[in-house]
This record gives sequence, C-alpha cells and structure tokens, in this order.
Amino acid sequence: MEIRSYADYLRALDDAALISMFNHRPDLVMPVPPDMASLAVRASSAPSLARAVDALNKWQLQVLEVCAILPEPFTEKDVTALTEKSALFVIPGLIERGLLYTDKDGLRTPTTLKEVLGNEIAGLGPASMSKLKLKKLDEVPAPSKKVLDAMVWGPPRGAIADIKKPSVGVQWLLEEGFLIPFNQQTVVLPREVAIYLRGNTVHRELETSQPSVTGSKRDMRNVQLAAIANITTFLRWTEEVLNFWAQEPATALRSGGLGVRDLKELSLHLGVDESCTAFVAEVAYLSGLLTIDPDDKILPTHQFDIWLTQNASVKWQLLASAWLSTSRVSGLVGKEGSKNVAPLGPELDRSSATTTRRLTLTLLQENSQIAVDIDSLFAAATWLAPAKRAGGLQKDYILWAMREAEWLGITGQGVLSSYGADFLTGGDSTSVDTDLPKAVDHILIQSDNTAIAPGPLEHEVAQELALIADVESRGGATVFRFSEGSIRRGLDHGRTGEEIAKFLAKTSKTPMPQPLEYLIADVAKKHGKLRVGNTASFIRCEDSALITQILGDKRLDVLGLRKIAPEVLICGHDATEAMNILRSCGYLPAAEDSRGLLLSGPRIQRAQTKARPPRIIGEYERPDEIQIEGALRALRTGEKSSRKQSTMRNIATEALGSLPRSTANETLELLSDYLQNQPTKSLSIGYADNNGLVSHRIIDPLKLSAGSLVARDHATGEVQTFRIARITGVAAL
Repeated sequence: MEIRSYADYLRALDDAALISMFNHRPDLVMPVPPDMASLAVRASSAPSLARAVDALNKWQLQVLEVCAILPEPFTEKDVTALTEKSALFVIPGLIERGLLYTDKDGLRTPTTLKEVLGNEIAGLGPASMSKLKLKKLDEVPAPSKKVLDAMVWGPPRGAIADIKKPSVGVQWLLEEGFLIPFNQQTVVLPREVAIYLRGNTVHRELETSQPSVTGSKRDMRNVQLAAIANITTFLRWTEEVLNFWAQEPATALRSGGLGVRDLKELSLHLGVDESCTAFVAEVAYLSGLLTIDPDDKILPTHQFDIWLTQNASVKWQLLASAWLSTSRVSGLVGKEGSKNVAPLGPELDRSSATTTRRLTLTLLQENSQIAVDIDSLFAAATWLAPAKRAGGLQKDYILWAMREAEWLGITGQGVLSSYGADFLTGGDSTSVDTDLPKAVDHILIQSDNTAIAPGPLEHEVAQELALIADVESRGGATVFRFSEGSIRRGLDHGRTGEEIAKFLAKTSKTPMPQPLEYLIADVAKKHGKLRVGNTASFIRCEDSALITQILGDKRLDVLGLRKIAPEVLICGHDATEAMNILRSCGYLPAAEDSRGLLLSGPRIQRAQTKARPPRIIGEYERPDEIQIEGALRALRTGEKSSRKQSTMRNIATEALGSLPRSTANETLELLSDYLQNQPTKSLSIGYADNNGLVSHRIIDPLKLSAGSLVARDHATGEVQTFRIARITGVAAL
C-alpha cells in the first residue's frame, strides 16, 4: 500500500503496532473512532499530540524537537547528525507513539506537531527563504558577533530602534541574510544560522539519561513508627473536623468553598496550621464524608456514620485513594498570588495534579531506602516529564505532594512506608490495623483539673470526653482540661452533673480529685437556674434573689431588661445573644423553648443531600487488554464498512449523477413501497444534520415509526433513527 498521508500510514499498521500506540495514547480509543480516517484526525489533533508529548522524557523530547525542525522527509542519519548515535534507539519509540511516521521517502511528523511544540522550537527561528553562505560566519565582524552571541541560543528575536537605521553590526547581518527583518523594530535569526553557530547541534546539552535521586538514609523502624503515627493523627483530624461541623456547620461562600474566618476557626480547633486544615477538609470532601448542602451549609454526610464503624485500614484507604486520584491541589490555599482560592471551592482543579502526584510517588518507590533530597527529586521528575502543558513541571506541586503524603502516612520521615508501598501496589493495607496503637478505654485524672489519655481513646469515650473537656495538648498522650465552660457544654448537651461525675469516676484509673467534684457540682447547681427563651426574648428564674441581682448588675444594662412578673424578665435581644452576654458576666443561663422545656446543646447534624465529590480533571487511564482488543475490532470493522460505503456511494453517484432528491410525500411513499415489496434492498438517501449539512448515507430500511425511519446505517453497522423531514431524497441502489 502506497503511503500518501498519516491516515494511509495508520491503515498500513498491523494489530501489534496499533495496540502499542493505544497503550501509549489511550485517548485515541476513548471513545473508539468509527474508522482509520477518524483515528488519523484524532491522533494528529493538537490536544492528543500534546498529551503524547507530555508523556515523553527529556531525551525523547529533544530528539522529537530535532525531527520537528528538519525539512521533511528526513532520515535517521539527519537526526543523528544534529544529536548523537543513541538517538537511533529513541526514534522507534516516537514512531510507536505516532509522533513520527514513515512513507516511501523517509520520516515525517504529523501536521499539527510543530504547533504543539511551539513557534520557536528549541529556541530556533524560522528557516531562511534564501540560500545562505554560512562559511562567512567564521569571519563575522566583532559588532555583528556580539549580536549573534545574544541570539544564538534563543530567543531568536531581537529588538532594534528602527529597521531603516540599523547599527553597524545589525546592518552587516541584514545584508548577508543572517538576520531577517520581522517588522519595523524586530529582527529574527534564521534557523540555519543558529544551528551552524551552535556547532551543528540543536541543544546546548543532550540529556540522554535521568539524573540520579540523592538523599539520606533513615532507620526503617523509625520510618514505620512515624508513618503509623501520621495515619493515627490524620484519622483523628478527619473525625474531629466532621464532628466539629456536625455541631457548628460552616456556611459556604457564594462562589463555593470555605471562608477564611471558618478556616481559621477550624484550624484553631485542630491545633494545626491552615494549610494542613484545608487539606484535611479537602480529603474529607473528596471522600464523600463531607458535602455542601443546597442551603450552603457544610455538613458531614451519612457516609461519615458508616465510616466511623469501619476498621482503620478501610478508613485510611478511602481517604488516601481519594487524594491519589484527585485533580484538586489544596496547596494552592493560602499561596501567595492565589487570594480567591478557597478550600472546597471550584478553583483548585489543575489538570496536571494527578500525574505530578503519581510521578512523585513513583520516584519515592524507586528510591525507597532514602529520604530524598527535594532538588534531586525535582531534577529527576523534570527529566521524566519536561513538557507539561501548564508551563512545565512545577516544583510547588512536588513539594505539596511530598508534604501531603507525609500527613497521610504514605511516607514517614520522607521515606515511603510499608503501608504506602502496599497501598500503591493495590494491597489492602491490613497491617495498619495490627500496627495501630490499641484504643484505650480509660483516662488518668490529675489534681489540676486535667486528664491524660495514654493513647487513642475508644470512640464512645472520646465522644463523651469531647463534650465535657477541652484538648490542651496532643501527642502520644492527649491532655484534656476540665473548666467551667467545658462542664457547662456537657450540661447544655443534656448531661446532668451526676452523670458527668459518674462517667469520670468510671473512666478514670485514678480517683477523681475533690476540686473537680466541687467544680462539677457547683456548675450543675447554677446551670439552668436562669433560663432564656426566644419569644423576643425572655429570662425566667425561680430565684427572686438572682432576678434582683441581675436587674442591679450595671454590666447588663445593654440588655435593656424589664421585669414583667416576679420570675420573668424580657429584653429586646435575641435569646442566643442574651445568653452570650449573661455568660460573659459570669451567669450560667440555659436555653428554653416556648413550651418551657430545658433544651439540650447543639444537635448533631447531617447533610440532607447525598455527597457530591468534585469531578476529576486529568488524563485518560490506560485501557486494559480487553478494551484495546474491542477497540481494534471496532476499528477494523468500521474501516471495512467505510470502504464498502465509499464504494456504494460512488456507484450511487455514478448512477444518479448527484444526491437523490424527492419531496417528503414521495420519500414516505418510496420507503413504504420498499419496506413492503423489497425489504432486503439497500437504499441511497440524502440526510441533513442539525447544522443543515447534507450527507450521503447507504441504509437498509427496517420500519417506519412516528414520522421516522428505523434503518441500519452501512457506515456504522448500527441501527439508527432517521427523521423523514430531514431526508432530502431516496433512491434505490
């Protein structure tokens, strides 16, 4: 078969070559094109070529750039003349990817490839339109040499004051054709001149091998201990964030995402910086444990309740998997120059995020015995992926991937842990369950109104303790502090003083000190004596002495209190605001509703809608063997059908002279006749699409239904519906 185009080249490939191309470029078969001509159009399109170029390493890219600047057709010898002999081993890989193809004259590149690589490939300008005497460059005058030295390695454009009044150096170069005028104030260095001055090479340095990754040794036992501690901490952070928002949900911004104030409040609650807090919230959002309700409340989903009951390994895998596959970059939150980027917001998507994250983890896998030096890691990553579309590989993305992998426990002390290695190879990470510290069911209450949890607490104990105590410090052991405010919080949640004391006595391995008993009893005695309702609002108290004290308290003048009954005061403030003012002045009011009931504290809330994790923007996943074989069969069948269709079209055109024409009534009559009398015959029809363009179709009519014709289209081999009103004409073959 004579190859005249890229489509002819693809038609000439055998099954093995096509399968190899599809493995390298999965976007070519997602979805499967109808025939080889459509495959050629897709494979030579700018987006597909850009993806293929992004997958090249530095040495492959350099060889491809040399191929792109050579006049076509070119030979392997032309390529090695501008590089070195090892380029011969790279060229077959470029052909395999469809970035080069061969015809009878030599090698060629797809038409759009030069546009994808840029206008000034390898810093070279356009080819000269005239023949140049390059030997004269060996005797170039000193002023001209200075101009050439500034332009030889790119960019190939130079600015001058006026093309009509050039300097002496520029004047000589223009006269000899070694500079080309581009406009009134710009000159361009021709490609041939630059290559000659570069010593008959294109690149300053040929990067034929990957730079080695360096780093320092770590004790693997310490790595494992650090990793399991990170896993424990991250699971606790996730649970705390979701429990916090279950009681006090944040409100999403109008543009979507979490506001700065809510992020700071959550960060203060967790005791970590805002970048870490944003990451925890993002991972929970990606995992479906968190969502934004239609009323803009950020709330845990019911999936969170299921997650709480699962083993630690299952919990961790859900979070780590969501992070690994997402195209969202939480590191952008708080970065200088990205003021409008908010956690959970729509601005965090970056198409290269997933591939950069996977590339970083792959390099960590290959160097699993050392804590890698970030500069050497970046150099290796840049060699492996030098042509990322978003301005090259970004160092920030690699730094964030390393930091987040450490937070998640995929690494420990910068080294890939066994849990991370197992996770990346598709394991179930059950070792996490065995290596995690065993949950404890007790605390140790101290004499200074603090309690120490000597390990991770069981879920029920931790939940109850969170109601009545504040976390003072975290680490291997957690320190809780009991205060008037924390005890009041427990009472607000419906606990009684007796229940709190009983829980602490049962849970603590040390006896409860007397000061804590007095604190609980004193707060419980005062709590609820004063009750605030929300009719506009009212304050009720059965202790007349306390009513008198409140009325005489000058600090409460802001409330504008008025006594309407011996036990009832009213004020113009909202109940919540009135309670906050009373508490700030040392009183302990409780909330009351219109029926006179003492309310418990904030209720635990869940989202009313299903989780809506954000979509993933990224690259196509490599298809498996079954998908590729199916795509290949469909392509071969489609190619045969297209060839047959083309032949039948030619026959029909020769017989009819043009596309068939008939009125709607004639069309309907002809179709009915053929269906009744000649149902096995194929027909030639003209059919108008949504844009009014008429195409020629060869069909086998099956039936008429509701103003449409159901027929088998020879082009696709599939049964399709054709609207009668759009059929411009019918003719028999």
